[in-house]
Order: sequence, then structure tokens, then C-alpha cells
Amino acid sequence: MGLAEEHLLDKLAYLECLMGLVAHGLLLLRGSPYGRHASNSGLRLPARAAWLMQELPSLAVPLYECARASPERLRSWPNCILLAMFLIHYLQRSLIFPFLIRGGKPIPLRSWVYGCLFCSYNGYLQGRYLTQYAVYADDWVTDPRFLIDDLIFLHPTYQKKKEDILLSSCSAMWLTGMLINIHSDHILRNLRKPGETGYKIPRGGLFECVTAANYFGEMVEWCGYALAGWSLQGGAFALFTFCILLSIAKQHHQWYLQKFEDYPKCRKIVIPFLF
Repeated sequence: MGLAEEHLLDKLAYLECLMGLVAHGLLLLRGSPYGRHASNSGLRLPARAAWLMQELPSLAVPLYECARASPERLRSWPNCILLAMFLIHYLQRSLIFPFLIRGGKPIPLRSWVYGCLFCSYNGYLQGRYLTQYAVYADDWVTDPRFLIDDLIFLHPTYQKKKEDILLSSCSAMWLTGMLINIHSDHILRNLRKPGETGYKIPRGGLFECVTAANYFGEMVEWCGYALAGWSLQGGAFALFTFCILLSIAKQHHQWYLQKFEDYPKCRKIVIPFLF
């Protein structure tokens, strides 16, 4: 079963890539079903409860996989660190972020179902691969400069293996993306004062450069995760995230330009200075 399941995980990763590309096209044609772009018709769920239940499978499924994991994989530092990257993100998204929402718009039931299915699917894909099949060199993260590598710019007196450089740099990339995402969400939550309604132009942080700073942070985060793990499964997740967020960010940008005459024309959509 081991080899057959490993091949299955590869096929699921390829399918995730395809789903991301198809969803990107559909979102560009039909628009996003979330937030300000969502229809007011049909069944809808309260924002806090919907976000919690939608994101929770991405935390619960990998934790379940950890409980039945190969002991050898969980003794591997690279596997544990990559799992921690995934779990920390979804701990924040499922058990912290929903309770910080201030008056979020109800989420259409159909969109919520799609989100639940994807979080379960991807939670299994990432969790099962990292707890059972991902194999990394034993000394991948043994170097004490693991988290400060980018700060010392690889001083010439240090001789590091390329795996150490890759994982340390990409871990810093993951952390940077997560912090950008959290900070940008904080800015969005505090746009309105208590009792205020309506939309405002986000100011501060990377919102001075792009319309969708929170999406940019998440893209950077999962690109760092994918590069650190250097696996088909991680790459598929990063590609899916990029496809979805890029299309929604473009719609956000067009909405802001139409809604506000004074919207900064120099702001890019989602990638600072480029797009």
C-alpha cells in the first residue's frame, strides 16, 4: 500500500494544480463569491462560524495524520518543521482569525462547502505526505544558523551545504509572508471605527504598494513553504494559492478603482512594483 499511496499523493498533487488553474479561469470570468463580491441571494453562514469550520480541517486532518504517522518521519527535523509551518498557519486561520473578524459579511453556503472540501483535501495531501513519505537529509537543519542565515548574508567563513541554505532562506521567506499576512489583516480590521459602516481605502504597511497586501503575504508564505520542502505536494499548494488569490486580488483592485476616485493609481494589484 505504501508505494500505491505515494503514487496516489502525487496524482492528488497534480489534480490540485489543475484545480487551481481551472478555478483561476472561472474566477476571472465569474468573479469572487466572497465578501463585497458575494451575492445576497441563497443560503449564507455567519462569517466567524463559517471561517472557523472551513479552515479547521486544514488543522485537524494533519494532526490526525501525525497521530498515525511513521515514527521515523516524526523524528526528522525537516518533516517536523515543515509540518509546523503548515499547522501554525492554520492554527491562526481557524482558531484565532475568525474571532478577530468585525462584522464580516455572511459567506454563501456553496462557497463555504467548496472551502471545506479543499481544506480537507489539501490537509490530507500535505499532512499525509510529510508524516509518511517525505524524506530529507538528516543534517538538513542541524546548522545553528538555521534562522539567522539571511541576516548574516552567508559570511564567507561559513561553509554550508546547499540544503541548509535552501531551508533556512525559505523558512525566513515563510515567516516573512505570514507576518505580512497577519499585519495586513490587522490593518483591514481597523479601517472602520466602532459604529462605522462602508468601505475605506487601506493605508499603511504594504497597502501603500499593492491593493491586496494580505494576499501577497500569503503567496510569499506558501512559496517559502513549497521551496523549503521541495516537493510536488508543497508546490501544488503554492500554485493553487497563487492562482486563487491572484484572480481575487485583480477583482479587488478593479473594484477599488471604480469605487474611489482618489484611489492611488500607483498601487499595483498584488506584487509590489511588478503586478
